[in-house]
Amino acid sequence: MSVAAAVAELPTTTGRSAPMINLQAVEKVYRTDRIETVALTGIDLSVREGEFVSIMGPSGCGKSTLLNIIGLLDVPTGGRVEINGSVVSASSDRALAAIRNKELGFVFQTFHLIPDLAVVDNVEIPLLYRQLSNGERRKLAEAALDRVGLSSRTRHFPSQLSGGQQQRVAIARAIVGRPRILLADEPTGNLDSKTSLEIMDLLTSLNRDLGITVLMVTHEPDVARHAKRIVRMKDGKVQSDLPVEKDAVAA
Repeated sequence: MSVAAAVAELPTTTGRSAPMINLQAVEKVYRTDRIETVALTGIDLSVREGEFVSIMGPSGCGKSTLLNIIGLLDVPTGGRVEINGSVVSASSDRALAAIRNKELGFVFQTFHLIPDLAVVDNVEIPLLYRQLSNGERRKLAEAALDRVGLSSRTRHFPSQLSGGQQQRVAIARAIVGRPRILLADEPTGNLDSKTSLEIMDLLTSLNRDLGITVLMVTHEPDVARHAKRIVRMKDGKVQSDLPVEKDAVAA
């Protein structure tokens, strides 16, 4: 089945003005035989197309769990999750895999590059699930690398790059399929302050110039303020959801 056909299986909501990301009363509870851990409670969150939103909070507050649920890497215990108007919280694994491949790009704290593959081959990986020729994949991968400023490093290997360059490769891999949503989990966590600023400038330009909706998790206030909104979390709940300038007053 093609990606388009699998996505067509997803139930949709009506109305063009629906948020790109919409969560209603989302909960997540992890259970074992002896322990029950509540990770998220009553999360309501809407993100519209083209927004740049930071989710900020201390370790263990549930922010990465929330991002994993939005990224369809985990499933909520309760509540409703919609991505681009599609109700995904009760969809099949095949449909979820299709929407991950079509709509979402992922950037993580650790770069997850395959060390024995050249940079351009690492970037091509998400395109292997699409019906594209070798030449089409290569053209898209080279364009993504050019967009992140690494057009001269396509044949290098990850070990030949700095940490910041490796994160740029990871970002190129995340955008190569032209997703509408970019999810970034602590994208500057392994970088020094100067390189962190460069990566944040890159994410800001992708949001501004390409219109990609960006949802970023971070615990660093200086990083969070590159977004337009800051959602603050504590103990699995949303404490506040404010534009950056108002959040600065409230902080």
